[in-house]
Formats: sequence, structure tokens, C-alpha cells
Amino acid sequence: MKNKIYILLLLISSSINAQIRGNAATISKRNTITTEELVNPSIYLDETQKFDQKNLVPNPTITIDVRILNNIVADSYTAIFNITQIGKTSEETNNLMEDRVDKIKGELTANGILEENITIDLISFVPTYETVVEKKLFSTKYNEVPKGFELQQNIHIKFNKINQFQKILSTCAKNEIYNLVKVDYFINNIETVYSGLRSEILKTLKEKQQFYKDVGFDLSLYQPTIADTKYCHFPKEFYASYQAFHSISFESLNQTQGVQKTKKQTTYYYDPISYKNYDMVINPEILEPVVQIGMDIKLQYTPKPKEEKPIEKEITKPKYFIVSPNGNIDIKKLELN
Repeated sequence: MKNKIYILLLLISSSINAQIRGNAATISKRNTITTEELVNPSIYLDETQKFDQKNLVPNPTITIDVRILNNIVADSYTAIFNITQIGKTSEETNNLMEDRVDKIKGELTANGILEENITIDLISFVPTYETVVEKKLFSTKYNEVPKGFELQQNIHIKFNKINQFQKILSTCAKNEIYNLVKVDYFINNIETVYSGLRSEILKTLKEKQQFYKDVGFDLSLYQPTIADTKYCHFPKEFYASYQAFHSISFESLNQTQGVQKTKKQTTYYYDPISYKNYDMVINPEILEPVVQIGMDIKLQYTPKPKEEKPIEKEITKPKYFIVSPNGNIDIKKLELN
């Protein structure tokens, strides 16, 4: 009995840990944290230990880099659904499609979506064929004959609040539209976001420059070079996947022997850019997928070449002498200006 209670406690404990840290921490292809790492915090001290053991090599170049990230909630969204309709004639196909689209528009406008924010994009309208076998006495022919028509359209639905999407999804499903193509995110004044990032980069850069001055480096004696970049990432770029850990079917509990395996379910989740390499993150706490806009700047300072003082050359003025041809020692110096 004691053994059973002990095993039960272990199972409950492992279940609680799984709920706290989440399955993705162990199973995700992108998050490669293992169970040993979760229970061994010394692994996370590797970077500190490497820094402590690192030998400083004289380097005349000073590098200062600043990275700023801003999490922006989109101002508006556009969901795109694909609709496929078939019919025996072109008129019938078109009428069936119009009925479905009109029902969607009516329900969405009743729930706060403006009709002007719903647009139809025609993709294709083509006949479909079937193969008919024509048998004769000495030959068999396979002919394609028109069977009906297929109409494909994309419906674009713009909305401003993320919680409206659930109603949009249920409305489309109610009208047998299940193919969600994508959801686009839009920011109205992205130039204002970049302007704010530049201001924050300048503040952080001045703080780092002052730090080097405080520890004894005169940056005015260095020649700076600069490189910078900016980027904008949307949520669809950062969805990771993993498969459920357990794959044993519950149907095996009713079997006397053998184990029946079932297909592992693939789970997707939003996995945004990590903050660990950034000097500053604006709006760090996010509840919904956001647009992540960042800006990086790198400055390298190399010592300015020392100015060499010009060497003054000694100018020697020429001297001229006249020697008497008769051999007299009387030599007269000739001065020429």
C-alpha cells in the first residue's frame, strides 16, 4: 500500500511540473532544453565561468553595440479565407457562391465588421471534366466531357480587435468555409516606431560611451566607424511546433495483450524573439502575438594615428673662395647673398 501511495505521489509531482513549465520546454524542436538542464542550474553558469576564465588579450579596438526591440500590437488585421464552390452550370455555381458570401457579409456586419472592410478576390472560374469511355467494335476511346463548374474566391476581412477574429472564424465555419489562408498584421505609423527606437538607441549609446570614459578611455582619441540595421518580424514567422510526448492509445487499456500506438498530435505555439540579447525591450509583457520591430547599431573605435612633428632640415649655405693663380696663399672669401 505504501508503495502504491509513493508511486501516486511521484505521478502527481511530475504532472504538476509539466503544467508549470509547459510541454514545449522539453519537446519543442526550437527550445532544446532537456530535463537534466531543468534540474541542474549550474549549466546556466557556463557563460559566467567562461568569462571568468577568459584571458584578456590587448586589443586597440573598442566595440560598442546597442540593440533595442519594440513589441507592437497591430492596429488592424486582415484574415483571408478561401471559398470553393461547384455546380452543374456556370449560373448555378455563381448563384451558390453569392448566397454564401451574402450570408457571411450579413452576419459579420451585424457583429461590427463594416461592409467596406469585406472584399472578394476572384481566383478562378473553370469548367470541370470527367472521362467517358466510348467503346466501338474494334476500338475504345476515352473522351473528356464537361461535368460542371468550379469557382474559387478569396474573401478578405479586415478587423481592428483580435477578439473579433473568433466571431469571424465561427461565421465562416457556419457557412462551410474552413480554409483560412493567412492573417496579416498592419501598423499605421511604423515611421513613428522607428523614430522612437532611434531615440532610445541614442540614450543607451551615450550611457555606454560614458561608461568607457569613466573607466579611463578617452574616446576622442579614437576614430569611430558605424554600422546599423533595422528589422520587422510578424507573428507568422515565429510559430514553432512540437509533438505530444505520449503516444500510447487509451484503447490499449481494454486489451489483454499488445500495445496499440496512435499518431502523435502536432502542436503549434507562438514563440517570439528572445529578449536575452537586447539592451532594452519596449512593451516586454505581451499577451497576444505582436509585431516585433528592432534596431541595432554597432560602433568600432580604432586609435587615431599619432601626428608626427615635421623634422626641420638644416640648411647649409654655400661658401666660395678665390685662389690667386700666382700661388700666393692669400685667399679671399667670396660671400654671395
